[in-house]
Amino acid sequence: MFKRILVPVDGSDLSTRAIDASLELARPLGATVVGFVAEPMPTLPAVGRPPTVVARENELHDQRTAAHAREVLSAFEQRAQAAGVGFEGHFLQAPLVDQAIVDAAESKGCDLILMVTHGRGAFGEFLFGSHTKAVLSRCKLPLLVLH
Repeated sequence: MFKRILVPVDGSDLSTRAIDASLELARPLGATVVGFVAEPMPTLPAVGRPPTVVARENELHDQRTAAHAREVLSAFEQRAQAAGVGFEGHFLQAPLVDQAIVDAAESKGCDLILMVTHGRGAFGEFLFGSHTKAVLSRCKLPLLVLH
């Protein structure tokens, strides 16, 4: 059935639910879980900022996001090992998180994406958007959404 399950995570409480569900699903299937962290790109600098300051801020941003991704994926990997489930971790800085998730699933050979949604409703989606809804509209793979 499913052999490679992509699980986008960000270290939040919702991520913990996604991790637990993915490991519970993967274990009986003998599937590998592919943890994926998509971090934002550095913000555009204000006009008139010195290039050396902008370069240093971008470098610090890259260091912080990489450290955060390593921390999140390391915790995921430890839980996968404890559950006896194969694990791969991947990290990417991306301008569009939802497109990065779809691209990662395809490039890593995944056959299922598992995501957890806030379930904010129509008004919440209008205000904050929905990565899950955007992934669903862009993806050709099956998407398992937990609420």
